[in-house]
Order: sequence, then C-alpha cells, then structure tokens
Amino acid sequence: MSKKKMVNKTLLFKGYPDVLTVKDLQQALGIGKATAYSLLENNCIPSFRIGRVYKIPKTALIGYVQNID
Repeated sequence: MSKKKMVNKTLLFKGYPDVLTVKDLQQALGIGKATAYSLLENNCIPSFRIGRVYKIPKTALIGYVQNID
C-alpha cells in the first residue's frame, strides 16, 4: 500500500494569485496551451468561465497536483 505525500498547501504555488488564468496554469504546470485547455474542457481541473475567459481557483490546481499518481 503506497502513501501519498501531502504537499503543504500554503507553499505550493505561493507566487500565483488565488484565481489563475490559462497562462498561469501553463506556467505552473509547464504545459502548452492545448494541454491546458484540454485539462479544463475535460474538467480534470475545475474552473469557471467569465464570458470566454477561463478562471481557475488555485485550490483546484493544488487538488489536481495532489491527486496525480
């Protein structure tokens, strides 16, 4: 049985705002635009939209990173 290492939520992504943009998401995960939009459109990372602009709560990103196997 493997133990998941819990990440200190207050330190993870400390330099990022509480609500991220797609560009912030790309930078935080080191991924491209297509991958970022794919993660959002497939609801792998919970987000919401204001008009055509995606907004990603930092807590959603932290949850996603903590659940990666």
